Amino acid sequence: MTLRLLYLAFLKVLGWIALLARSEASKNAEVLVLRHQLAVLRRQVLRPQPSWADRAVIAALSRLLPKVLRGHLFVTPGTLLRWHSDLVKRRWTYQRRGPGRPPTPPTVRELVLRMAAENPHWGYRRIAGELARAGRPVGASTVWAILRRAGVDPAPRRSGPTWAQFLRSQASGILAVDFFHVDTVLLQRLYCMVVMEISTRRVHLLGVTAHPTGSWVQQARELAMALDDRIDRVRFLIRDRDAKFTHAFDAVFASETIQVLLTPVQAPQANAYIERWIGGCRRELLDRTLIINERHLRNVLATFETHFNSHRPHRALRQAAPLRPLPDPVDPDGKVIRRDLLGGIIHEYTQVA
Repeated sequence: MTLRLLYLAFLKVLGWIALLARSEASKNAEVLVLRHQLAVLRRQVLRPQPSWADRAVIAALSRLLPKVLRGHLFVTPGTLLRWHSDLVKRRWTYQRRGPGRPPTPPTVRELVLRMAAENPHWGYRRIAGELARAGRPVGASTVWAILRRAGVDPAPRRSGPTWAQFLRSQASGILAVDFFHVDTVLLQRLYCMVVMEISTRRVHLLGVTAHPTGSWVQQARELAMALDDRIDRVRFLIRDRDAKFTHAFDAVFASETIQVLLTPVQAPQANAYIERWIGGCRRELLDRTLIINERHLRNVLATFETHFNSHRPHRALRQAAPLRPLPDPVDPDGKVIRRDLLGGIIHEYTQVA
């Protein structure tokens, strides 16, 4: 700023030297014109906004004017004194911290919001304690204010676990069951019931019928027998509120101390695993096949069930199948053959031994 001020003063001095060469009459005429222009500007501009350079020039030249003429300036003597005071402050005032608490570092704010998102059941005091354990002591009131400004409730319990979190944490003890329907060539609607073991992704097709009544109870008993010793690890059965699920159906699982959980109304994400299987079955098989009758549908679904449980890779199982682990690595130059299922709708690939 000092160099800029010196440069500005140098330019002004050059202009004044050029002004000395002019006649007195020319100077007086220019002064009259400038005074009139200033009067016009005062009527239009209520409060001018001079820059710091303008303030420096006016403050320096005003000291050369007599007191009578100083009243014609658009600034008052108090304004000149304030400008000078500001210059002194900038020259001698050292940087100091303002009043109040120091600002919270952005990294701490990000960490507070991260902990709140990853731990929905933590309150602001719990987060403050965890920050202290991590070597970043922050007051509980500061954590509370950060959460409030971010629109997050600082109460100890902000939200319960989502359905996806609940299913993942309890996967080893959950069965998911659901119905889906298939329309045949003659427009007869057939209903299918499928059950999935969430922990292993294994699927059990319980049956196919055109009249879904209480006859599903027998299939439920057969499933309980098929699970054998695994039934002891099952704690929950998730199903929707379809009327095709009767009290007798629930009683079969209640006798095995399995609690039946009903999903909310119109909330397919609450039973996401079985819904995704039904969607995959439609895309990979049913949407590409014309079903003739009930017997045909049973055979088709039985083949797809075997393919799903014994061959189809699953990302949750690290690309293994529910009933068959991944084979050991083999020669990459070996021959790979294809096996067609259901007339070539489904392909399975394996390497020749």
